[in-house]
Amino acid sequence: MTTLLSVEQLTVDFVSASRPSVRAVDGAGFSLRSESTLALVGESGSGKSVSALAVMGLLPKHSARMGAQTRLQFQGQSLLGLKLADWQRIRGKHMSMIFQDPMSSLNPVYSIGFQLAEMLRVHEGMGRKQARKRAQALLEEVGIPEAARRLDAYPHELSGGQQQRVMIAMALACEPALLIADEPTTALDVTVQRQIMQLLAELRKRRKMAMLFITHDLGLVSEIADEVVVMRHGQVREAGPVQQIFTQAQDAYTKALLSCRPSPERLGQRLLTIDDWMQSDTTVAPAQTLPVQLKPSPMQAANDEPLLEVRKLRKVFDVGGSWFGKKQFVAVQDVSFSMFKGKTVGLVGESGSGKTTVGLAMLRLLQASGGEVLMGGRNLLALSKAEFSPYKRHLQIVFQNPYA
Repeated sequence: MTTLLSVEQLTVDFVSASRPSVRAVDGAGFSLRSESTLALVGESGSGKSVSALAVMGLLPKHSARMGAQTRLQFQGQSLLGLKLADWQRIRGKHMSMIFQDPMSSLNPVYSIGFQLAEMLRVHEGMGRKQARKRAQALLEEVGIPEAARRLDAYPHELSGGQQQRVMIAMALACEPALLIADEPTTALDVTVQRQIMQLLAELRKRRKMAMLFITHDLGLVSEIADEVVVMRHGQVREAGPVQQIFTQAQDAYTKALLSCRPSPERLGQRLLTIDDWMQSDTTVAPAQTLPVQLKPSPMQAANDEPLLEVRKLRKVFDVGGSWFGKKQFVAVQDVSFSMFKGKTVGLVGESGSGKTTVGLAMLRLLQASGGEVLMGGRNLLALSKAEFSPYKRHLQIVFQNPYA
């Protein structure tokens, strides 16, 4: 197989008028063969995404500076010094990128069908009807149910997994030779994550394209990649075939990454960090553990009063229908649990199971259809706005997606 993408001596500095420059990538180099998958691996801030943005020509021109020795070649053509018209010809049609957060990439004011068809009209010269038909076929290919109806839906009307599938459809619309996937499953639960990864692997094989997969999840790397490049502090620490990296890692940082994965042997022990391994004896085998034992959490005392109690919480959404026959969707049904001071309750389930709806209903960001949320003996759901106002300072929420 021929080399599709070649990166040599990639150096990227971010400059500022008021602060010292920051070197995000320092002399990194790697190559990607056609019809293969290369994984860029490393913790946050290692330079993975910046490397991908450099390949796509998406680095901010006013603040990013590439080194004089940098060489970027795609399909035998240099990517340095290209004009905007040249990039518009390459991006989307010959190379595409799936970003980590679909909601910050999809335009909220345009329908899914319009955004998909726009790419096809611009890059493929299709008419409106032909582009819409092709857009529906793409949604069907990436596994979105009722594709014809979803063409007229807006991004906020889709689940996180469906939004990511739309992004994949957009990236593949013009059948590019290279697909860059920048942590496309980070914000998804494990069930949807598995579906997306299987979909990407199937589409890559079916369309005979190459994929540059950016991740910090070594479990995904072992399943999808042919070769691995390990990055830290903007530098390539180790590179090679996936089997070699996982069984015969040479660099201390690579060994630390492999060793920090959760395993059944470490149940009841603190999950080790990169620093734990880098500061310890690097000859320790990955299967061994450092002597760090967590104290078991004491059971809740029987006489403790719950700080907050949820009883038979219910939420029903109207999803259309006529005035006399409205259709309804039951998102939450008879959910009950108690929360105690200093304790954490984990609400677990796959996408669509009702977890977020429970949280929003508890804080009255959604109006519950039934049930009670008791705090200090008062049902928060039955209070007026004025009565509920003092409770707001005691009830806070961190949302899943800071960009949205």
